[in-house]
Amino acid sequence: MGLPAKRLIVAIDTPDPVRARELVAAVGPSCGLVKLGLEVFSALGPAAFGVAGAHPVFLDVKLHDIPNTVAGAVRALLVHRPAMLTLHAAGGAAMIAAAREAVEPAGATRPLLLAVTVLTSLSAATLSQIGVAGGPRQQVLRLARLALEAGADGLVCSTGEIAMLRDAFGAAPVLVVPGIRPEGADHGDQARVATPEAAVAAGASYIVVGRPITRADDPAAAAAAIAASIL
Repeated sequence: MGLPAKRLIVAIDTPDPVRARELVAAVGPSCGLVKLGLEVFSALGPAAFGVAGAHPVFLDVKLHDIPNTVAGAVRALLVHRPAMLTLHAAGGAAMIAAAREAVEPAGATRPLLLAVTVLTSLSAATLSQIGVAGGPRQQVLRLARLALEAGADGLVCSTGEIAMLRDAFGAAPVLVVPGIRPEGADHGDQARVATPEAAVAAGASYIVVGRPITRADDPAAAAAAIAASIL
């Protein structure tokens, strides 16, 4: 499983396949992977992989169901050869283990399984509303340990949790960090954000950037500028 050297992942979340292909063409030279998320996958289904062309795909659909169903979904996705695939760590150890078992037949071409711990849109107050005490950091650490022990290759986390996760689990886990906003950019619906430079300096393996690139007047230039800032 050779990982792309370029640390930038660009989120191509649009239901318009023509626009999606335009964005991939624009940002492709600057990114290591393109992210296909729920919006584009819900609109296009498996045909969404076609908009990525030859670029490695980070499929961010956050699978979360009973272990047998998740394993079946993972096996169905293997034919499309995503490079990375997300699951909700809150699905439990058995679900993560079932997903890992499902990808093993793909051997060296299998996708990396990344466990989503706490969404970057969730603040401590929001977690409290849904019954999670202790705040984001405690929940991230709890779910990260569960997922990695069950077979996940890495984690999706916010910049504020990178150092904690590196201290707890070392350099091995792949850490993919969303909620990235260049200096001066609008935070949108993200509660826990950081600049590209700060995320990489903290130990992120990859950063995910969406709207600051895809809604820029010149997406190619925006992607190139961010990629250059984290060399």
